[in-house]
Amino acid sequence: MADGLRDILDAAARDVFPPADGGTTVVRQHSPRDAGIIAFTAHSVVFTDEDPDWVRGTLRGIECDALAATMNARFLAAFMERTGRTTDTIDVLLVGSALAGEPPLPLRPVEDPGHPRVVGSRRRRDDVRVWTAQGGLLVLGRGVAGRLEVAVEVAPEARHRGLGRALVSAARRLSGGEPVWGQVSAGNARSLRAFQAAGYRPVASEALFLAP
Repeated sequence: MADGLRDILDAAARDVFPPADGGTTVVRQHSPRDAGIIAFTAHSVVFTDEDPDWVRGTLRGIECDALAATMNARFLAAFMERTGRTTDTIDVLLVGSALAGEPPLPLRPVEDPGHPRVVGSRRRRDDVRVWTAQGGLLVLGRGVAGRLEVAVEVAPEARHRGLGRALVSAARRLSGGEPVWGQVSAGNARSLRAFQAAGYRPVASEALFLAP
């Protein structure tokens, strides 16, 4: 097993995953901002600065399938109460390897640090870069454990034309040679299809807990 969260993520980007043994690995947070849970196939990783004994003891007390305990609503609620953090949703975690060549659509960098999307992204990511395209917007920034994360927006009038797929594909060409990670709500079928059509692979589910 790798030593830290970034090691685990780097291995997953290469399709090397924690053992599917039903276990839970507890590692320290990479930064004060991000705590959470990543559930791979039959193995979960909890990244928190809380006592690992508390994590394991609380999981043992959850009355459900042990493989589902880390994402059970009771554990998520206990995690929030213990840490004073909040969470929004459980996301599908996807990763796409870097691609060579130019983005498949024209992009214009947004240099204004006061742009609403830049301001919003900086609450959850570092080194945020933003580009606009006709009808869409692309964000790259460093999130959990310093991984490179992508987020996109498509205007309602520009939907159903493949723009979302083109934007997340462009991110793979702007990554400087490293993998790109996406977090998509499990119910957002349109975005999931766009990411997968652009070559991203689902690797886990993820719940992030943010400090107030």
